[in-house]
Amino acid sequence: MAEWLAGELARAIGLTVPDLVFVEIDPELGDAEPDEEIHDLVRASGGLNIGLDFLPGALMFNPAARPMVDAEFAADVVWLDALVTNPDRTPANPNLLVWHSRTWLIDHGASLYIHHTWRDRDRHARGAFERIRDHVLLPFAASIEDADSRHASRITSSLVTDLVAALPDEWLPRDPTIGEAAAQRQAYVDYVMARAEAPRAFVEEAERARRAP
Repeated sequence: MAEWLAGELARAIGLTVPDLVFVEIDPELGDAEPDEEIHDLVRASGGLNIGLDFLPGALMFNPAARPMVDAEFAADVVWLDALVTNPDRTPANPNLLVWHSRTWLIDHGASLYIHHTWRDRDRHARGAFERIRDHVLLPFAASIEDADSRHASRITSSLVTDLVAALPDEWLPRDPTIGEAAAQRQAYVDYVMARAEAPRAFVEEAERARRAP
């Protein structure tokens, strides 16, 4: 769910994300895999999964190589990751690929981690996101407040509703806190829209982290 929602929200604000598709996996594919860990993962992943378009020849983004990064692009990515509470785009694990001279966003599976418990979701939705200080693109970023001005209005209820409507029911078994699939879809819409509602504490936090010495 996080990969789909965060990835498609990124695409909606104009960031480069490889195509995401739903893929049916035959667990018997794992039998051909000699690596025991991957074998077990494939066997456990039978059924409907999400697939990411392969970018042949892409290189992992390396901040140590002093890459040339557009400052507004960097700010946009920081803003997006703060919105969806993505802690997993750090110098140790950038989850960015460089392909055809463009930087592409991958692996949003750690985003929207509120859905693991759904506890205190209203308070959490309106909170800051302190882990943004560790973002790999923060040192390259222009104003996060300006990024907010560019993109906040693009996160609409209709957009988020359409994205959650695409989630397969089998990914949304009954949740003890939220309930059935329809209630979970509404919880995602409510959570994302609450984070997008002004004033956005995560913007202030990200801008403060950007300006810190």
